Amino acid sequence: MNIYVLLKKTFDTEEKIVVTNGQIEDDAAEFIINPYDEYAVEEAIKQRDEHGGEVTVVTIGDEDSEKQLRTALAMGADKAVLINIEDDLEDGDQYSTSKILEAFFDDKEADLILAGNVAIDEASGQVGPRLAELLEIPYVTTITSLKIDGDTAEVEKDVEGDVEVIEVSLPLLVTCQQGLNEPRYPSLPGIMKAKKKPLDELELDDLDIDEDDVEAKTRTIEIFLPKEKAAGRVLEGDVQDQVKELVSLLKNEAKVL
Repeated sequence: MNIYVLLKKTFDTEEKIVVTNGQIEDDAAEFIINPYDEYAVEEAIKQRDEHGGEVTVVTIGDEDSEKQLRTALAMGADKAVLINIEDDLEDGDQYSTSKILEAFFDDKEADLILAGNVAIDEASGQVGPRLAELLEIPYVTTITSLKIDGDTAEVEKDVEGDVEVIEVSLPLLVTCQQGLNEPRYPSLPGIMKAKKKPLDELELDDLDIDEDDVEAKTRTIEIFLPKEKAAGRVLEGDVQDQVKELVSLLKNEAKVL
């Protein structure tokens, strides 16, 4: 089985992010694998171990994106591909990403493509469905279970607190949600093996892509940090006194009553 994972490098939201003049200071930021993509990597490894084949992780980024690919290889992926657009594309968006990936998959025989449900930096959730439409293959988003039997998959999809069960044929693209699995941590032997696993680097020319054909269709107007929230208040005393104080605060300070 040929399994591919779409990977994205994102900011670590648990670290402090600095925004200056409407731009994120990259030098001060820590980068990680998009957390939802970790579920995709883990599921790809599990499906490979069960059905055979190999797992290839693919990302579009710059030279620094190699770190996240090596992490995925240390988790257990077999191969990695970096599509380096640093010198070719100044700004991209979901349209750009899906068109570049369409060209990459043009000569590939993918049985299963996995991606994260959303990326935590932009949270559009568009790339997976866009790519599936371009490749003309079925797709299911926000999955929490994946069982494959031959050329058929049974998928459980998260639908606002409920579950929808879908039977679909391969090839298939899915986007992965929390609850699908528990991503493993790279082990020391895995980290050592990852250094020797193949990591190919491509540019737009290698995919016969003209920059104008993947020019972004959207642009970012402004980037800013949310306003800091005021500290919470702990009410003390017996329950009746707390209720009275809470009502008073909601009426006189919050003015919502």
